Parts: sequence; structure tokens; C-alpha cells
Amino acid sequence: MDEHDREEVALFRYGLIAPLLHGSVEDKADYLAEVSGRVYQVPYYGSMEYSPKTIQTWLGVYIKQGLDGLKPRRRSDKGKPRVIPLEARQKILELREGNTQVPVTVFYQQLVEKGVLKPQDVSYCSVYRFLKKQELVGKRLRKEPERKRFALEKVNGLWQADLSYGPYLRLGRKKAATYLLAFIDDASRLVPFAGFCRDQSFDSLKTVFKEALCRRGIPEKVYTDNGKIYRSGQFQFVCASLGIALIHAKPYDAAAKGKIERFFLTVKERFYSVLAPESLTSLEALNQAFAAWLEKDYNGRTHSAIGMTPLGAYMSQASQVRVLTDPNSLDPLFLRRETRKVRHDSTITIGRKLFEVPPRYIGQSIEVRFEPHDLSEVLVCENGAEVARVRPVNLADNARVKREKPALRLSDIAGETEE
Repeated sequence: MDEHDREEVALFRYGLIAPLLHGSVEDKADYLAEVSGRVYQVPYYGSMEYSPKTIQTWLGVYIKQGLDGLKPRRRSDKGKPRVIPLEARQKILELREGNTQVPVTVFYQQLVEKGVLKPQDVSYCSVYRFLKKQELVGKRLRKEPERKRFALEKVNGLWQADLSYGPYLRLGRKKAATYLLAFIDDASRLVPFAGFCRDQSFDSLKTVFKEALCRRGIPEKVYTDNGKIYRSGQFQFVCASLGIALIHAKPYDAAAKGKIERFFLTVKERFYSVLAPESLTSLEALNQAFAAWLEKDYNGRTHSAIGMTPLGAYMSQASQVRVLTDPNSLDPLFLRRETRKVRHDSTITIGRKLFEVPPRYIGQSIEVRFEPHDLSEVLVCENGAEVARVRPVNLADNARVKREKPALRLSDIAGETEE
């Protein structure tokens, strides 16, 4: 299991404990019973079930250690085979036949209690994979949860996020599409930030989300649809690192995002209808006009649903908002993370630029983190932690760098012979 796998598992575990972390479940026991009654497709591990005790343990670990605490521990017996002995396999099959209704988690515990196997020798995952291969993992019926309407009263308790089509820019004889990406606070109806983008990429989401966090603080939950950018590992990592529960709407469930859809309708009725032609000559001009409208005609205008301005509603609870003490702390979270194989000359390539990394990584695959639009510096990470910062190689300067002399040179040998 490499560092990427460990991080994916940690994000999955965070997804299960997030509702408990933010108090968004009415009854903790009911929630634990519900999630422990399901089979999950877990990154790296495959199909898994978890007990209420395990989920509670993760909750405590996250509170103390953050996202890193949810990463699986590194195996001390890495590289050593852990196979179920033949005698144990036969016994497992005997006990499992006709008893498939028992959850595998419970069945595994029964095997341990009966002395069929020892936890330090055979893991739960090994038993689950073995039973899965033998088609002895039973299916359990799930109760459909009752749908509840969002009606939060706490500012920054929940932000809804979505994207809508914007007006076309007039770039000479050509037209260019735009997209409006926005976040809205469920309680106050305040829009912490929204902006027009040229595409529907994670970079666009990053720009808007960072600005919203810097301006209006950190929400407890973010509610989105199932779009690709919202389900990206990068977005999940950012939310989990900040203690934000990321919630995805059910497919085709437009009613669940009613507040932000209503905001988009307001934009269409009150902003697009009065948009001056000169504001469509560039993306910068469009965003400048929109920013002025947003603060004055939306955030500063009385909202019929709450009887006051969104800004006024937000400011009435501003003391409860979790603000960013250092906006620069967001930058490392939003860096793109990729893997590179180090060449024999101790270099890697990112965006057609050459970087020289510490020689000890020659021949290895390393994790690098960087800002795609600014490759002046790249972070080299090991086990999730930064170990070096590298800059692009200047080939001319690199050729003039004084290298360490080798232990023995041919010219030295020739000189000694002549004497």
C-alpha cells in the first residue's frame, strides 16, 4: 500500500465519520447501526463492513490527529505472505455453509473466539476475500432513508455549491462560453463567493472555493451534485483536511439544491437582464461587473425568505464563524499531487520543465506537489510529508556546476606512469 492508497482510505473513513463530527445526525446510535449494516467498496481493500465500535474509534482518532490519523498503519510484516492455512480454510467453509446471513465482521470475530485463526496471522480482509471468492458473502437489504428538507439556522453550517451556464463573451468575431460557479450559505442565503470561469475544471472550482473560504470562513458541510469536479480526490482531500463534511446529492435530485438554483434564477432575472455589452468583452470585465452586483443587489438586498439581507443574517452570527487565521495555509492543500519516476541523472519532468531531485531517489517513484500555473517551485513528498523543495534546472548553469571529483582519474594514472 503506497501513500496514495493510504490517503484514499483515509478520505473514505472521513466520509463515514463526517456526519457525526458535525452533528448532522439526529440519533448517533441509529446512524452507527445504519452505516455498520452496509457493505462498502473501499479503496485498496475492496468490499468491507465495519462495526459501530470501529467507526467510533475513527471519530476519536480524527479529533486527536486529523486526517493523517485515519490513514492505515504501515505493516511491520510488509513483504511477508499472510495466507490462510489449508486446515483453517476447510474449517471456515464448514462454519460458513448455511450461515451466510451473519455479517462477515461478526463471523470473523467468531472464528477468532473459536480459535480457528489468530488476528495477527490472518486479517479480516483475507477472510473476506476468501469468502467472496467462494461466493459466501450474503447480501443484506437496505432500508431507504426518509428524505428530509434542509432547514439549517446556523450560519456556515452548510454551503450549497453548483455551476450554471453564463453569457457568451464577444472576443472579436468569436464567442466564448462562460460558467458561473457559486457557493451559497444555507442559513443566511449569503453567497460567500461566486465567479465566472472559462471551463468546468477543478482549477475553476479551486479559485472560487479558496476565495469563498478566505472571505467568509470555513463551513461545516458542503453540499454538491455528483459532478466530476466535486468528486475529485483533490476536492475531497481539501474538505477533509479542513474538517468539512462533503455531501453529494442523489443523481437527478434537483430539488435538493433549491436554494442555489433560486440564486441562479435571481442572477438571470436581475443581472443578465441589465448586463452592459462592454462587460462581455473579457472574463475580467464580466467578473468585475458581477462582483459589484453581487454585493449590492444580492447580498445587500432584503431576501424575502428570511426578511433581512443575506449579509445582515450572516453578520448576526459572525462571532460563531470559524475563520482562517492564515489564508496562506490553504495553498498547500490545493497543490496538484502527482507521481514521477526519477531518472538515472536524478531528474524528473513536470510540464516540460526539468527538475533535479535528491540523488537518493534515483530509480524510485516519488510524490510531487505543485501549482500547475506556477512551476517556480515543486515539493517532493515522502509518506505524505514534505522532504525537499526543488526548482527548474537551468541547463546552462547546470553545466557549469562544479561536480565532486571521482576517486580515481585516468589522467592521474597516466601521469604516475610517466614519472
